[in-house]
Amino acid sequence: SLLERKPENSPRVAPKLRGEQEARLTQLACSAPPAGHARWSLRLLAARLVESEIIDSISHETARRSLKKAD
Repeated sequence: SLLERKPENSPRVAPKLRGEQEARLTQLACSAPPAGHARWSLRLLAARLVESEIIDSISHETARRSLKKAD
C-alpha cells in the first residue's frame, strides 16, 4: 500500500568527518587560500586536511558534502 515504507536499496554510510574535523574543514575553507591560488578548491581543501593529519584520507566530494551541510 502507499503507506508502507519501501526497503532501502543502499545502506547508510557513517559520515567520514566528525565534529572537530568538520570544524577544521570549515575554518580552513574560510581562511586565506594557499600562495599561488585565488581561492580554495575542494581538492586543495581535501589535500590540506590529509597533509595536516586531521584525517587519514578524504575525497574532494566528501569535503563538498560536508561544507554544503554546514551552509
